[in-house]
Amino acid sequence: MSLIQAKLIEESFTPTEKKEIVAKITDRVASVKQQNGPTVAWVDIEEVLSDEWEIGAPAMTIDAIPALVADE
Repeated sequence: MSLIQAKLIEESFTPTEKKEIVAKITDRVASVKQQNGPTVAWVDIEEVLSDEWEIGAPAMTIDAIPALVADE
């Protein structure tokens, strides 16, 4: 059994998108551990407040996400 923790900026994903994230993480873990039979993966999603984490310098906010994604 595995426990995977994912941290997301609050309100950056819809409930449907979060379910998809959980399903895809679970599928990926299962694909690695398949040789030993069925795999159970618990995925814990924690939402972090919009301005309480940083990448390099300025605090990340929900408003900064569109510009960050556009630069990809």
